[in-house]
Formats: sequence, structure tokens, C-alpha cells
Amino acid sequence: MHKEGLGEIEAYFDRLWPINRSIAGPGVRKTHAILSELVPLTSIEVPSGTVCFDWTVPEEWIVHEAYVIDPGGRRILDVAENNLHLVSHSIPFQGRLSREDLDKHLHSLPDKPSAIPYLISPYAPYWGFCLSHEQRCELPPGYYEVTVNTELIQGSMTISEAVLEGDESEEVLISSNTCHPALANNELCGPIMAAFLYRRLASLPRRRLTYRFVFLPETIGSIAYLCLRGEHLKSHMIAGYIVTCVGDPAPFVYKRSRNGRTLADRAAEHVLTRSRESRPFAIRDFHPLGSDERQYCSPGFDLPVGSIMRSMYGTYEEYHTSLDNRDFIKFEAIQESIDVYFDVCQILEQNVTYRNTIMFGEPQLGKRGLYPGLGGRTHLPGEIEAMMWVLSLSDEHHDLLAMSQRSGTDMELLNRAATRLLEAGVLERVKS
Repeated sequence: MHKEGLGEIEAYFDRLWPINRSIAGPGVRKTHAILSELVPLTSIEVPSGTVCFDWTVPEEWIVHEAYVIDPGGRRILDVAENNLHLVSHSIPFQGRLSREDLDKHLHSLPDKPSAIPYLISPYAPYWGFCLSHEQRCELPPGYYEVTVNTELIQGSMTISEAVLEGDESEEVLISSNTCHPALANNELCGPIMAAFLYRRLASLPRRRLTYRFVFLPETIGSIAYLCLRGEHLKSHMIAGYIVTCVGDPAPFVYKRSRNGRTLADRAAEHVLTRSRESRPFAIRDFHPLGSDERQYCSPGFDLPVGSIMRSMYGTYEEYHTSLDNRDFIKFEAIQESIDVYFDVCQILEQNVTYRNTIMFGEPQLGKRGLYPGLGGRTHLPGEIEAMMWVLSLSDEHHDLLAMSQRSGTDMELLNRAATRLLEAGVLERVKS
């Protein structure tokens, strides 16, 4: 199994951080090109103006330059210095404005005076600049020269995917966003973590399940993807996760799917519960505000999609501001997030449902070489008890994960016991 190093994660972060990402535009394609070094991505270009359910794909946004010249001749609010200075999807503008008129196009956060906010206006024509409230209060009276050299063109929105084939067609969805500029935890750590998770899963000698990795813009991207792949996901997907906010060192948070009792929920909660002492965590029920789980879990699809995060979006002070930067995250936290997601995938890999072929009374294990004989121990500790639990609960209604949760027995031990029983003909696999 390939284990990524912290230096490698850090190097990819530093390459991706300066790119000015948006819903649609060259920044997204550049981001996906870099991620393709880790994941063999296939890109889908959805033309601007495409109707996707109740939404329409917006125009592609291209930024050449954007800045303000203050009355003293200084160049300020330059997007080349910080991508957050320009409201995303700002329309072109060139002109001379008074301080009062310019103020109508400025955005700051009085309650976070040192932070530059992140704002976007993809569906209503607008231009604007974001700055810290401290800087805004220091702007002198007079006239300002404003340049917003951008283009909104009939281009396309880029979605990229990679399908990692397994022995079976049942799929696990890993979805992450690539549309926010200069936000470390809320965005960039997500696709980086997902890419390294792909590589770790790809290095396994064998996989039972198929894994579908998707990189797309939030909301409209997942809605467009559901237009393209929704019916396939409904018939093949057994679990899915939105990868976001995985880079800060806070305790893990799991947000459940809309259903709340899906295999995705059970597997994630199982892993976090088993590592409770080393990894504190919290569980949050589904809420219709959030990230793309609200699209995958929309009533017409109701897919089993949850999200394993660190500091949950909207709950930490740095969220959607310039404070959500390289200093806020820890690369060790990203690596630990990869570990947790990989552990969840391993649980999903092992989780199958069996039927006991001898339903009346327990099978005689001794004559099948499954019970230790006198004077010898050929079994690992707890294996007999694990076999008994498997036999008792293999009624087509309990998968191995349910058995583990009910019995308190380690999933790997149950899996080994089930494998021996299957080889002895005492169990048979139940296809889902």
C-alpha cells in the first residue's frame, strides 16, 4: 500500500494554492491537470447555458487583472496579490469613482476586522472587491481608478472523474469541490486528500468494490453530474462521501446522510467509534444547508452520502475568509483524514452479507476442522466466538458491519471467521 508523505502533500498544496479557481474557467482546468498526476482523471465539459434540472450552467469566467488605484496613486486590492480581493465572477468594469461610490462595491467583515471575506456572484451581474475591515476604514476620501479586466464567455464548466474498478460493480462515491480560490480547509485540502486516497486505494493488490472519484464545482457541479450519472449512481452506489474541511487539526465531525441509517453512515460511525480514544469525534444529523450532500441526498435521488470533516463548514471563525489559509491547516491533519477515509473504505470492502446453510441448530464445526481439538490450539484468540456470531446472525438480514456493532467483535476478525466458514460450505454469500 502506498503511503503518502507529508512533504508530498505539502508540495501539491503549494502548487495548487495560487490558482484562481471559480465555478467555470481556466483555473479549474489547471487544478484538475495537477490532480491528474495523482488520479487518472477524465474531464467532462458541460457547456455554458446547459439546463440541469432547475439550474443553468453559468458562463466561464476569465480574469486578466483587477485592482484599484487610490487617490495617492497606490495600487491596492490587487487580485494578483490575493485572489479573494475580487468578488468571484465579477463582470468587467473600468472607471473613476468617488470614495462614496466605490464603497457600494466594497465588502468587509466588521466582526473580523483583519480578514478578507470570500464572495461570489455567478448568477447576478455584479463587480466588487473584498478587503479587510481595517484596510477599508483607512481608505482616504477622494477619487479611485478601478480596473476589472475580466471576461464572461460562453465556454464550459469542467467536471473530472476517475473510476477505480473493483471485482464487483457496487460503487463508493468520493466527491470533492474545486471552485473556491484561496480557501485552505474549506476547499483545497478536500481535493488533495481525495487524490491521495485514490492513489492509496489504487495500490491495493485487489479491491472488491469500485470507487468513483469526482472533482467538480459546488452545487451546480454536483447537480450537473447528477444529470449525467444520477441514474447510474442510484443503481450502483452503496455509499458516498463529500470530502471537504479535512485539513485543520480539530476533532472529526461526521455529518449523516439524509436517511441517517445508510451503509455510508454506519461505516463512518463505526470507524470513528472504534478510534474514539485516539480520535475524538462528533456526529451531526443531516441538515439541508451545507455542501454537495444536499444535492446527492435530494429527494429524487436520496443517495447514501455523508461527509467526514474536521472543523465543519460555517462553524469556525476562519470560514470563507483569508484566515482559512496555509497557517490554519496542518498537513498531518490531512494525512490523518486520509487514514480515516481509507479505514472507512476498508470496512466497506469487508462488509458483505451471508446466509447460514445450516439454519436448524448450529453446524458441527469439529468435523469440518473449524473447532480446536484436544491438546491443540490452531485458532486465533476469539475466532471461535467470532464464528459463532457469524453463524448466529447470517440470516440475510445482518451484514458483517451489523454483526460487529451488535457483538462488539472486531470487523477484521469477523471477516476472517466468515471466510473460513464460507470455505467450509457452512455459509453462502448473499448478493445485494
